[in-house]
Amino acid sequence: MKKQTLTILGATGTIGVNTLDVVARHPERFEVFALTGATQVDKLFQQCLQFRPRYAVMTGAQAAAALGEKLRSAGSATEVLAGSAALIEVSTAPEVSTLMAAIVGAAGLPATIAAARAGKRILLANKETLVVSGQLFMDAVHENGAELFPIDSEHSAIHQSLPAGFNGDLDAAGVKILWLTASGGPFRTWSRKQMENVTPEQAVAHPNWVMGRKISVDSASMMNKGLEVIEARWLFNAQADRIRVLVHPQSIIHSMVEYRDGSVMAQLGTPDMRTPIAYALGFPERIDAGVSGLELMGSQLQFEAPDMQRFPCLQLAFDALKAGGYAPAVLNAANEVAVDAFLNRRCGFADIPRAIAHALALLPASSPDGLDDLLEADRRARDQAGEFLAAKATV
Repeated sequence: MKKQTLTILGATGTIGVNTLDVVARHPERFEVFALTGATQVDKLFQQCLQFRPRYAVMTGAQAAAALGEKLRSAGSATEVLAGSAALIEVSTAPEVSTLMAAIVGAAGLPATIAAARAGKRILLANKETLVVSGQLFMDAVHENGAELFPIDSEHSAIHQSLPAGFNGDLDAAGVKILWLTASGGPFRTWSRKQMENVTPEQAVAHPNWVMGRKISVDSASMMNKGLEVIEARWLFNAQADRIRVLVHPQSIIHSMVEYRDGSVMAQLGTPDMRTPIAYALGFPERIDAGVSGLELMGSQLQFEAPDMQRFPCLQLAFDALKAGGYAPAVLNAANEVAVDAFLNRRCGFADIPRAIAHALALLPASSPDGLDDLLEADRRARDQAGEFLAAKATV
């Protein structure tokens, strides 16, 4: 068996840690070429000692220098690099067969697109790649023979529920609707008034999943589901009117595909990100993920429609998808700024959709002409959202 050689972008985050957990269970299948991180020097140091990658990359030079010193003192042969160019280098190296793209935010976008252009097998956990540059990225995948596997549990569930060999033609496959399930987050039953006073600690306490702080807030606001709607449009070549969201608090059914004959195919499982990671790593085989079995005896499955009034971020995402052009990139950038401000107590939870709506109202009149245009729109939207929140804070 020829080993897959992996680069893991965002190795110290939740997805990266879970990926390494699966990899460690199958040393005969996988070897690690490079691991990357942003600020967690000690954590990446320990990962390097265990998995012995050829390269480690830190986003900043200071963190890279600290990691390099620790590794040299430990006698490690891992070479430490720094910066965005290094992320691209370790994502496109000829030795790399598979890229786990798990950096949160737009920072992971250039390296992931570069990997697609290099024809790599891409395990996509970075939402921003498709939200910001969906058409550009999918063109790169198709034109260069790259393989793409979604890591979000919802998109993985749809991938598993579509016919084998699905080629992007929903009509030919008999597909009517793609159903994305949502837990509803910690505030599913809260009123709009209650949500005005939400704290960061409450927002990151997800009832079902263990996730990073930013994605936990996105789940609480349902922006996470909105971003997944935009991703689904590109992953499965589905227009907005064929993508639906269904709140399912138990997070047992991860998503469903409804066919025109009335059949509904669903993927069920214990809420554990190692399942979609193992599915993508092992495809077309099924490999052990270390996940406990699903216990359905005595379980009750509950479903309800999402409330767009209490969770306006979801409606904003549908609106951005339908608007196209710069709108999804602006939506994502403004959300990142607003979530960061909320986590650092510079704005309220309800200010997140307000900042996003403000940035979307200032959309450029022209259409994007490539990645540089989209990244410039990302920068402007961040400024606009930041200025809006700063002005509110002074009132």
